[in-house]
Amino acid sequence: MAPRPMPADPMIQQLIRQARQAQLGRRALLTGAGASAAALALAACSTGGAAQPTAAPDKSDSDKTLRWDNWALYIDVDDSGDYPTLDAFTEATGIKVAYTEAVDDNSTYYGKVKDQLALGKDIGADAVCLTDWMVGRLARIGYLQELDHSNIPNLGNLLPTLKDVDFDPGRALSVPWQGGLTGICWDKEQFPNGITSVAELWSNADLKGRVGVLSEMRDTMGLIMLDQGVDIAGDWGDDEFTVAIDELKKQVSDGQVRNIKGNSYKEDLVNGDTLAAIVWSGDIVQLNAENGDKWGFAVPEKGGTIWNDNFVVPIGSAHKANVEELINYYYDPAVAAEVAAYVNYITPVAGAKEAAMEIDPELAENPLIFPDDATLAKAKVFRTLSGAEEQTYGAQFQSILLGA
Repeated sequence: MAPRPMPADPMIQQLIRQARQAQLGRRALLTGAGASAAALALAACSTGGAAQPTAAPDKSDSDKTLRWDNWALYIDVDDSGDYPTLDAFTEATGIKVAYTEAVDDNSTYYGKVKDQLALGKDIGADAVCLTDWMVGRLARIGYLQELDHSNIPNLGNLLPTLKDVDFDPGRALSVPWQGGLTGICWDKEQFPNGITSVAELWSNADLKGRVGVLSEMRDTMGLIMLDQGVDIAGDWGDDEFTVAIDELKKQVSDGQVRNIKGNSYKEDLVNGDTLAAIVWSGDIVQLNAENGDKWGFAVPEKGGTIWNDNFVVPIGSAHKANVEELINYYYDPAVAAEVAAYVNYITPVAGAKEAAMEIDPELAENPLIFPDDATLAKAKVFRTLSGAEEQTYGAQFQSILLGA
């Protein structure tokens, strides 16, 4: 099935005008929600010996609908609570989208749908946006449908660095939606010279009991391992992880680390309970917009993590071609720029920065939304874990969470 023509230039320009005029932005809704939530529960990782499920027959030709599960506050919204880009997609294609903020974090979402996935059943969503490592798990088990790239010609706009990843070679099963960096933030009034390494979080006496770290294992452990000289995207194993987990245990037991949290870490920054933390880049963009540019952010010199939340089509979806048309639409640079203007995370679409200049030149120059080469050079993807590693390392990390 060939993709329908995408919106003509006048429609795209109208979308940009809507974004420019909108009064309600993601950063203004609340400070306590973010694009990447903590995964505190270690969900089952195997099929339990069940037969491999097969993809549902596609009825997109006769049923112009799809259901999309996403994270909270992760798409453009206007003052009326409508989604301008989705409305324009429906107008252009005739496909009606039921959009829900159903993903609270990767593991809990997986826990809700894994039984249906194992049976190849419809989970109630045709498109879901999940983080790299969860996509890797679902791909490994066989719970995702293969995408037809001929239905997604705009996929040519995917940034080259994201076209081939270890958890999904050639992007056969997933396409990035939005991404972000994990780095360090600090209260600029308290630390005007900045904090640029994990080692400083541990060694600075003025931060005793005022450091926050994330409850997402790959981000916190990724930064610690990078600080210890480990290439988290490369060849490492139990020995390197053990050294890093022991360091985190020490900092928690010594009282240097105050909290290990998911989305709610932002509340600790705002109320001053923490003065420096391991954080997600988009959150700091939003917090500074709401609180007067109070926090500095840096990817540590030894490296930070970079991640994406990705479109996937569950094995039981009967609307794969409709989802492919949706992906193609959001890979139009002008549409991607409007989404970036609202969510403040990193767009995977080449050309979106230039389109964003029409919306907000300051936004287009923000390196946390459109990272420069120097920033990206320090960012590493936490390598995909095997099922056994996922269980072992996750259990070790969770034991610290439970004892914190």
